Amino acid sequence: MTRQQTGSVPAAPEHWLKRYYFMRAAFSITWIIAVLTIAQSSAMAGAILLVGYPVWDAVANYLDSKRSGGLAANRTQLLNVVVSIVVALLLAVTWPNMHGVLAVFGAWAILSGLLQLGTAMRRWKNHGAQWAMALSGAQSALAGAFFIFQARMPAEPTVASLVGYAGFGAFYFLASALSLSVVGRRKRP
Repeated sequence: MTRQQTGSVPAAPEHWLKRYYFMRAAFSITWIIAVLTIAQSSAMAGAILLVGYPVWDAVANYLDSKRSGGLAANRTQLLNVVVSIVVALLLAVTWPNMHGVLAVFGAWAILSGLLQLGTAMRRWKNHGAQWAMALSGAQSALAGAFFIFQARMPAEPTVASLVGYAGFGAFYFLASALSLSVVGRRKRP
């Protein structure tokens, strides 16, 4: 695999990014289904799904960075991996206090959203079609602020409170994969 560089950010092949974005969308959709079915009848399943969400984000960012020049060349993804692992541990410790869980998840949504926005802005130079990832990162940060606000309300939140967040994530990952497909077709002679 050859790597092209613009500045200090190696270019990931578009076919990898498309697969990666489709994979992220599929995970989010599967997670939503699991939360709405399995987690409704089992608190332990809810805890596992909750902790699993940032763990998956860490794994996905790690895998993507490896295809895109490594963690050293992708500092926003390196930070996202570290932050996501720390947050997964904090969620496990905070469970079953759902107000605390929602606040921790909100802080993570802000940080990971801003890091995703940074990654998208760097990639835009090499690939284009990163508008959905940039928008997703910004919206994640806003959603995180809302989760922190919601954590202060008296109503008891549940893991299902995060379904909309994952749903928008799935939409943006799918939009990114499709956008890269369109850009790729336009580049072909």
